[in-house]
Amino acid sequence: MAHVLVINSSISGDKGQSTQLSQQFLASLPAGFSTETLDLVQDSYPHLTMAEMGAWMTPESDRSDEQKALAALSDNAIAQIQKADAIVIGVPMYNFGVPSQLKAYFDRLARAGITFKYTETGPIGLLQDKPVFIFATRGGFYQGTAMDSQTPFVSAFLNFIGLKDLNFIYAEGLNMGPESAEKALTAAKARIAELAPAVAA
Repeated sequence: MAHVLVINSSISGDKGQSTQLSQQFLASLPAGFSTETLDLVQDSYPHLTMAEMGAWMTPESDRSDEQKALAALSDNAIAQIQKADAIVIGVPMYNFGVPSQLKAYFDRLARAGITFKYTETGPIGLLQDKPVFIFATRGGFYQGTAMDSQTPFVSAFLNFIGLKDLNFIYAEGLNMGPESAEKALTAAKARIAELAPAVAA
């Protein structure tokens, strides 16, 4: 059975529009999927520290109990990504960037020798590629402008660790009045209707 990992990062929880769109995407998938959902607000990761990075670089057999616990944060996050056949990410825009909870989570996925490696010709991502569906919700209109730091950051990071099959679904202008919000959400739901049935079980 194919497995879908859902990663939500809205501080509004189930009321967040990115969360609601990711849930609608799940509901639109054909039969035959198992799912796992991460709520990065309820189960947030602390900011990355040198102690945690030091745990990564310490051989597993030499780690203290504290280092084992610190390394497990990253090890478990990477294992969830590796297990998934497809990934869904809800990404609201806060102050022109991604939620800090998502950044802290991404920090656990970048592990030299595990999710990427450096070569003479540049870095190579080591994760097996798989479809990633990114629900980018914004109060204003930023797509394609210099104020959209989300798209290039998320794209660059996921490409860096090997995930290149990226599908961005935008819902913009959500705070520009009811008509604008309805138009944006209707367009996003139409994209869901196009994309979800095509995901292979």
